[in-house]
Amino acid sequence: MRVLLFLIATCGLQAQGLPPRVSANDYQAQGKAGDITIAADFARHSVPTAQGTLSTEEFVVVELGLFGPPEAKAQVSLEDFTLRINGKKTPLSTEPVGLVVSSLKDPEWVPPDAEPKGKSKGGLTGGGGGGQSDANEPPKEVKVPFEVQRSMAQRTQKAVLPLGERTLPIAGLIFFSYRGKAKGISSVELIYSGSAGKATLKLQP
Repeated sequence: MRVLLFLIATCGLQAQGLPPRVSANDYQAQGKAGDITIAADFARHSVPTAQGTLSTEEFVVVELGLFGPPEAKAQVSLEDFTLRINGKKTPLSTEPVGLVVSSLKDPEWVPPDAEPKGKSKGGLTGGGGGGQSDANEPPKEVKVPFEVQRSMAQRTQKAVLPLGERTLPIAGLIFFSYRGKAKGISSVELIYSGSAGKATLKLQP
């Protein structure tokens, strides 16, 4: 419980976003809303951060870039964006990063005791009694160290799309709750309805 409360508090850190790409055309899809160009990549269950890519099985991620004329500003809110997957009538709403952090995984992190699991107790490598009992044991729960959880939470929070009135260009991540497998996604539409107007972007699933 203490770890969860700390991770939620960690998400009070200021979102810095990701470096905007050179232009909106460097993203998968683009759409115009007034003078603003909205660009986006569908990252599926991956969470791109400045320090490397994390993953989450409970959310899908969109990397956004907002572009405009020189010195243009935009009022940015999470409520501006929804995501329609596989043509569903009701699109998904964005979720705050505080709900995402507990589901994060680092593909590069390996548990310290994950090495010689092919060997059974007593040095037996065949199908002896020791090996048989090991096979019947429930999988051991892997506990991710607090420091690793904190690092993942901080990396993700920094990559979140900055909100409020912002000078363009800006870029960052937004999240949508979706526990289905990425391979089951056949179509994705990002819908923007905000102060700049309306736009719908067809993303690559």
